[in-house]
Amino acid sequence: MDEQVILDGDPPIALVLKPSARARRLSLRVSRLDGRVTLSLPHGASRRHSLAFAAEQASWIRRQLARRPDMAQPMPGHMLPFRGEPRMIVTHGRRSVQLANGAIAVPERDPERTPARLAAFLKTHARDALAEATARHAAALGRPHGSITLRDTRSRWGSCSAAGDLMFSWRLIMAPPAVLDYVAAHEVAHLAEMNHSPAFWATVARLTPGFEPQRRWLNVNAPTLHRYRFRD
Repeated sequence: MDEQVILDGDPPIALVLKPSARARRLSLRVSRLDGRVTLSLPHGASRRHSLAFAAEQASWIRRQLARRPDMAQPMPGHMLPFRGEPRMIVTHGRRSVQLANGAIAVPERDPERTPARLAAFLKTHARDALAEATARHAAALGRPHGSITLRDTRSRWGSCSAAGDLMFSWRLIMAPPAVLDYVAAHEVAHLAEMNHSPAFWATVARLTPGFEPQRRWLNVNAPTLHRYRFRD
């Protein structure tokens, strides 16, 4: 069972001790997405030795945490990416979130609801865009897909179940359209190849030629897409 401990220092570090049957040595990881610090412990590793190892690496951990983008709550006057373009958040007198003159306009009333309203707006557009891209790629592949579910995932941008059901992160709507399209093609390709074999990547390339820049974009910009906090 995972255990959370606090390493003393300035600032203190919340550390998760994670026993792992696969680990062959002590291994530290600092998530670029949420700042979670995990120490994987191989079988038989002592707690005392593991904590001493983490303490020795405290300076490295703090440097990694310092490199993460600061979290931001989107509010009027701030920028929010939408389809790969930074958009100013402004207010208007209407009751719904709308695109207006290149900006994202949110209702003036109940400003504390702005982050939740923006999340709903992004989810609606993400569902439409991902449904269209998924249907297009599935038709090109000649394979039917199951249901489409949107989630706010941290470890992956999409997944495909054995039954053909697809899951996507709705934060993809903040990325450039070509990036969203690549992720849709990637998951649709799993309808034919439930693996990451050369045959799978050949299928991805057939559905979306020249996908490597989009794949790299996600690897580089994942922390930025996840820095926006839409709820407390």
